[in-house]
Amino acid sequence: MIKKSFIAFCLLLCAISLKAQQRRFNPDTILNVVIDSAVNIHSHRLNAQDFIDAVLADTGFYKAFRNMKRYGFLAANDIYTYDKKNKIDGEIHRRVKHTIVNGKPKTEYLFKEDKGNVYKHNGKYELYTVEMFDYIFNNAYNSNFSASDPLAGAGKNGSYKDKLKTLIFTPGRKVTGIPFISGKTEIFGNDMRQFYYYEFARGKYLDSIPVYRFKVIKKPSVADGDVMIRELTTIFDMRTFKILGRYVDMKYSNFLFDFDVKMNIELLPFNGELLPGKISYQGTWNVPFHKEERASFLIVQKEYHK
Repeated sequence: MIKKSFIAFCLLLCAISLKAQQRRFNPDTILNVVIDSAVNIHSHRLNAQDFIDAVLADTGFYKAFRNMKRYGFLAANDIYTYDKKNKIDGEIHRRVKHTIVNGKPKTEYLFKEDKGNVYKHNGKYELYTVEMFDYIFNNAYNSNFSASDPLAGAGKNGSYKDKLKTLIFTPGRKVTGIPFISGKTEIFGNDMRQFYYYEFARGKYLDSIPVYRFKVIKKPSVADGDVMIRELTTIFDMRTFKILGRYVDMKYSNFLFDFDVKMNIELLPFNGELLPGKISYQGTWNVPFHKEERASFLIVQKEYHK
């Protein structure tokens, strides 16, 4: 009897754990990609530098967010925040219909729901992470993404919002003005390249598009404090060499910063362009003068139309 009760108790714990996990969005390395095999890129008349140059030159993700405001689409946005015990502390749910009316973007909320500890008394978001989400992604629904390079304003005097935008849309480049970690973002530079090794594979994206997967991974022998980006995975359309997906895993800790962030962004081909399809994020931040922040979110956009 005791044994059966113990098993039943364990099953109950598992069920509770699974229910909790369903409310976390754990980014993986491009879930819509099925890898067939490793690939010898030299047989395809390519080398590692070809992939590196394409990653560093790419502005496709920024253009995708900039261009999507010209289309109608449906979006589902779900955000969860957590307390120190990883229990859900707040929730934000949005169902958005984006249309073009008289040549101008219009956002209609089909559903809005907020629960728990989401806003401060002054009406601002409780967590800086959620504020950044709103700044970077929701602004793209309107007209706040300019046609300029995403690095504009992200130099030494640029705001932290612009620096974060650079990390999201153009990882691998140096981001100046952030103490102790600016150089660590430049993973293909002479100082950082020694800490990583590269993997190449091929597969299918969305069941039909042939792709290369270029994975940059921290070497096991490298200490965590020597790098900030632990993994950067990029998915290339094999036919055009355009970038379709990106996964980044960043972690760093010192007396100023303590963060552990994973993010996955996938683009969808539509009307000859690439547009945002799915963005998933999970992260923990701990910076001076702010309480520790734990959050995860999932954005899905679909049914694009003119």
